[in-house]
Amino acid sequence: MKWIAFLVSLMLTTGLIIVLNVPLPAGGNKTPRIGAFLSPQHGCWQNAEPLDADFNADLRLAGISGKVTVSFDERLVPHVNAANDRDAYFVQGYLHAKFRLWQMEFQTHAAAGRLSEIMGAKSGGTDFVQIDKYFRRLGMVSAAEASLIEMEKNPVTKAESDAYTAGVNAYISALSPNKFPLEYKLLGYHPEPWTNLKSVLFLKYMSFDLAGGENDFEMTNAKSLFSVKEIEQLYPVVADSLDPVIPKGTVFSNPGLSLKVPVGADSAYYNERDTAAVAVNIKPDRDNGSNNWAVAGSRTVSGKPILCNDPHLGLNLPSLWYEMQITTPSYNAYGATFPGSPSVIIGFNDSCAWGFTNAQRDVRDYYEIRFRDTTRKEYWFNGSWHKAGNRREVIRVKGQPDIIENIALTLFGPVMYDPTYSNKLNNGKSYAVRWKAHDPGNELLTFNKLEHAKVYNDFVEAISTYKCPGQNMLFAAKNGNIAIVQQGEFPAKWRRQGDFVMPGNDSAYMWQGNIPMNENPMMENPARGFLSSANQLPVDGSYPYYLGGSFTPYRGIIINRRLGNMVNVTADSMKQLQTDNYNIFAEMVRPVLLKYLDVAKLQTGEAAYVNQLKNWNLRNDIDETGPTIFKVWWDNLESTLFNDEFARANLPLKWPDNSAVLEGIIRDSLYHFADDIRTPVREDLKIAVHRALTKSTMQLDSLRTAGKLSWGKYKSTAVRHLLRIPALGRYSLPIGGGVHIINATKPYHGPSWRMIVHLTNEIEAYGVYPGGQSGNPGSRYYDSFIDTWAAGKYYKLLFIPRGTASKNVGQLRWTMTFSKA
Repeated sequence: MKWIAFLVSLMLTTGLIIVLNVPLPAGGNKTPRIGAFLSPQHGCWQNAEPLDADFNADLRLAGISGKVTVSFDERLVPHVNAANDRDAYFVQGYLHAKFRLWQMEFQTHAAAGRLSEIMGAKSGGTDFVQIDKYFRRLGMVSAAEASLIEMEKNPVTKAESDAYTAGVNAYISALSPNKFPLEYKLLGYHPEPWTNLKSVLFLKYMSFDLAGGENDFEMTNAKSLFSVKEIEQLYPVVADSLDPVIPKGTVFSNPGLSLKVPVGADSAYYNERDTAAVAVNIKPDRDNGSNNWAVAGSRTVSGKPILCNDPHLGLNLPSLWYEMQITTPSYNAYGATFPGSPSVIIGFNDSCAWGFTNAQRDVRDYYEIRFRDTTRKEYWFNGSWHKAGNRREVIRVKGQPDIIENIALTLFGPVMYDPTYSNKLNNGKSYAVRWKAHDPGNELLTFNKLEHAKVYNDFVEAISTYKCPGQNMLFAAKNGNIAIVQQGEFPAKWRRQGDFVMPGNDSAYMWQGNIPMNENPMMENPARGFLSSANQLPVDGSYPYYLGGSFTPYRGIIINRRLGNMVNVTADSMKQLQTDNYNIFAEMVRPVLLKYLDVAKLQTGEAAYVNQLKNWNLRNDIDETGPTIFKVWWDNLESTLFNDEFARANLPLKWPDNSAVLEGIIRDSLYHFADDIRTPVREDLKIAVHRALTKSTMQLDSLRTAGKLSWGKYKSTAVRHLLRIPALGRYSLPIGGGVHIINATKPYHGPSWRMIVHLTNEIEAYGVYPGGQSGNPGSRYYDSFIDTWAAGKYYKLLFIPRGTASKNVGQLRWTMTFSKA
């Protein structure tokens, strides 16, 4: 049905091209040749896959040293059985390319700042040249090049990457144009050879997604508008409601690194009134995060641990993940893999399981640079002029001349913004970026060692070299051990360092070192019988280093409450918890809204919505209207409180976190924000709450009229194609959840891989992701998991024990064999 819908949509679009001479919806400045695109021999028709497609194959390829058998189960999940690790990674690369080639290359083009090559300068309102400039200036390619050198120094990851790349290229070299993935034909280009650098670029792109967030310019602008006291009220360091990853009261050792706060930092940095704003606002979704938890055997029916993980990322087709099992004489691992990178990323083997949530730390800072002149060849630092380096970037643009970017390089890092790529004020200032992802690292080694891990000490060894992006790394083993470590190489910071743009005229504000890894927050086998993380602050205020970043407390609160009350835990009870729609934030906010509401002044329509909110069961289920009423009212209250002050700036500002607003109202420390400075009347919180309700009532009436008052219709979750072609996505999915909810599903963002691993003698595991194994829209396996995912259901994962003959596994349907040519 998806393929038919796309072709109908494409036919209509093609008609418009002929009549109106407008581009295809995904195109750049030029359309593909219509004749070639619709050619029966070479065009899009060749991508239609029969419902009974046969995936059996016997392949003889150079690069294979022995026989490899790949058995596909009924969901098209491959179970790779190889005689050695190198052949396994070769076949993993081949399978990734066979089922996800376009996605792999498109994502690495984005990371490298090369989208203009295939999309053109602008399309559909998107300025691809500006996006390319952004990633070039951020230093994505140079960061990847540095990490590639580090990765190839290690013989294990060098061999792994070489094998993976060879497997990808073995598929590409045998691919005829008529079998190119649909998107190549649609955009009119062809695949290029894969390289180890592309794999590292993909991992750097994930570093951007998970550790590329920053609000330095927005916070700097806030200094020009608010007092120091107001900054602390709007942007507190620790939420009152925090239930940290490492429980409160944990005693931390004295810091191994003593930090020197710059002399006069309060006046020169914190109190200084300054403004800065950037024109290009490309940021990762602030809710890029995850849930993970491990329950010890003391709380389970079986007496064995259960590990659960669900990373929250963008919902796209083809999916970010590709599910597979890899078995060699040295390991037997199953889980979610990244098309574009070797190894199992989140998963388990026959001894243990592992999962991740994002650390949310601030590891990206900006420094104002003073250049000697417009050539930007020298900059002032520590009392003298220093020579700046230069990186020349050539941006190729489809159908247009190349664009040259000359990027100055400083001791801090590349100059991201300068007069040629300026901020909104066009003030001629230059800003260098210092980002942890610039530092060379070998994250592939961690994933390789996790695949081979058996016990806790193996886990500790596996993660010991991991640097960026920082993660809460969770572990559970068959022998009963559970552990969590917030792992990464984090800069040691003094309080508020990096929250604002910093002076770059000397070394006083530079990072002074990294937090010793043995001082990273960690816990093993807690007495309470469980561990969890949900992107909240990992520690309380007694931790000796400043973390920066943005942390949401609410999922952590409800997860810990639920786990703390659970006994006789099973995999089924973990499924229920992982898909729970209870709104803990609304539980805390609702009494506050009602406290400040003067019921006697309510109009009939307002009263009706208030009564619905009062009677709501606090669950964000799809048919409930309470979640919609609550969200609309809360959003309008925040706007009522802050829009007047924020409008004065006419600059981008960081919006206060929900926890800061709620806790500020509870403490009565935000009372003065209730007054609308644009009116002569002195408003208080009661007036603000009622005004927000009045505005909400009008919006809710409109939603009711449109049939969109129920939460599922209002939220309208979708899994979109990477090119945003409607016919290739899935829209209006019937799924609940939302922000601050364990089932953290937003319109285009949510649980991207749900996994539950019960570490019994014979592992019991379940999983699902919102996509399908194939990247081909013409395949029945393109989006075959989405309905199961939306319904909160799971697949039992077919984990084949080492040494089991495939003929004895009934769920296997096709066999692909690889042997030496």
